[in-house]
Amino acid sequence: MRYDLVIFDNDGVLVNSEPISNRLLAGYLTELGHPTSYEDSLRDYMGGAMHRVHDLVLERTGRRLPSDFDDVFHGRVFAAFERELEPVPGAVDVLEKLAADGVAYCVASSGSHARIRTGHRKTALDRWFDDERIFSSQDVGRGKPAPDLFLHAAERMGVAPERCAVVEDSPLGVRAAVAAGMDVYGFTAMTPADRLAGATRLFGDMGELADLVLA
Repeated sequence: MRYDLVIFDNDGVLVNSEPISNRLLAGYLTELGHPTSYEDSLRDYMGGAMHRVHDLVLERTGRRLPSDFDDVFHGRVFAAFERELEPVPGAVDVLEKLAADGVAYCVASSGSHARIRTGHRKTALDRWFDDERIFSSQDVGRGKPAPDLFLHAAERMGVAPERCAVVEDSPLGVRAAVAAGMDVYGFTAMTPADRLAGATRLFGDMGELADLVLA
């Protein structure tokens, strides 16, 4: 099946940000008295919007995170991005092939617009994504695993959901894509394949993706 639109998750799919952000999130939550390991953060929060962190902490402890939690966390993340962030190997090659083949693409991320743009600027992916190709959970009422963000992106790009392929590396994202009625390609570079079991297809090397979605 040839798709009319490829929708990329951002963190862990286009930019190698998941190790950075989950390390910092685990550390900050632990500082605040909510002991969290890196593995805990990956399991509970990878692929989700910030409200998920607030909701789970409140549900588990009965305590709310500080009102400036998001600002402090993002400040730490953005500073680390400037030092450490790299594009996912093979991501640029995939974008080049989609563009050459005339297949539309965009990004739909649980991260904020500021986070997406900061990461793209640091990794030089900004040349591939103008404002019309960037969608954030900030744009919709519910983040992943709800389908809202992917449906919003497809609508704005003018493509029916069944003609979309989503590229995701988190269980929350896979669930969101399935709920949106879209095929989803689960990227297993960081996530065990069994956690992405609902995906249409699994792959472990971004260099494989173009052949899968352009076939």
